[in-house]
Amino acid sequence: MTTGQIVLLVILAILIAAVVAIVIVGKKAQKKQAEQQEMLEANKQVISMLVIDKKRMKMKDSGLPQMVIDQTPKLMRGTKLPIIKAKIGPQILSLISDEKIFDSIPVKKEVKAVVSGIYVLDVKGLHGKAEAAPVKKKSAFRRAVEKAQEKAGAKPLK
Repeated sequence: MTTGQIVLLVILAILIAAVVAIVIVGKKAQKKQAEQQEMLEANKQVISMLVIDKKRMKMKDSGLPQMVIDQTPKLMRGTKLPIIKAKIGPQILSLISDEKIFDSIPVKKEVKAVVSGIYVLDVKGLHGKAEAAPVKKKSAFRRAVEKAQEKAGAKPLK
């Protein structure tokens, strides 16, 4: 065998080992996520609350209890989370929202929320009309692409 073939075999063996490791780690993470979702579903309760404010902010600036911040992995402390400040009964609390529902949460409105601990899973309007999510402004690039497609007679992108 030539040295080129040996190098190629070594690289191939390393790539195969990396793929196997990624599959194993992925299965473990998927199993862990399923357990956490099961736990959230078991502990959920419906609460009426007044949403005061909502923002995406870093965990250390969010006003969450120090115990929650200490239990979070160090790498995750710097990431921005969807935080809701809400009045539940006489208390004003900071809660973490699910990313999927964060944009649909109305501010300065009373809502019924499905909450599990400090995690908001779902929100339904209680008083007044539900507001539609604000329409995002198109970027200059997106407008130029759509304009070019109109001239060409192609279907516009969604």
